[in-house]
Amino acid sequence: MLRSRRLEVVLSLELRREDAAREEMNRSRMQLQEQQQRLDQLYDYQAEYRNQMRNHQQGVVSVSRLQGWQSFIAQLDQVIQQQQRQVRAASDQFEQTRQQWRDAYERRCGMARHIDACRNQEQRDQDLRDQKVQDEEAGRAFARKRPGPG
Repeated sequence: MLRSRRLEVVLSLELRREDAAREEMNRSRMQLQEQQQRLDQLYDYQAEYRNQMRNHQQGVVSVSRLQGWQSFIAQLDQVIQQQQRQVRAASDQFEQTRQQWRDAYERRCGMARHIDACRNQEQRDQDLRDQKVQDEEAGRAFARKRPGPG
């Protein structure tokens, strides 16, 4: 069996690894997007709550109510910080899976290039064998046509 044919098994394995890495990267991307959407929602909620608080402060506000708002804003800030950490972790995970996919892609492409080079070499070797057979046949045909001695 030709070397290029044997290597196609390895190429098939590399393709499966690349596909698996791509799927993992896509899952990681979706997770990052979900975490970012949650963070965006928290920012929107925080801005909306602050606007409502400002609108209510136009009039007289009790100290306890003001303290309640400030306490809630502080809690919301903590939740936002936690979500920012979640986004960073999801982003790091995405970058890691993206690099793993990139590595798998490069290995698969490298194997495909190697197989192409093997095929080209096999074709050159076959062409040389064919040329040698043709030369030998031409030499025998020439020898048969040559008049013998005498």
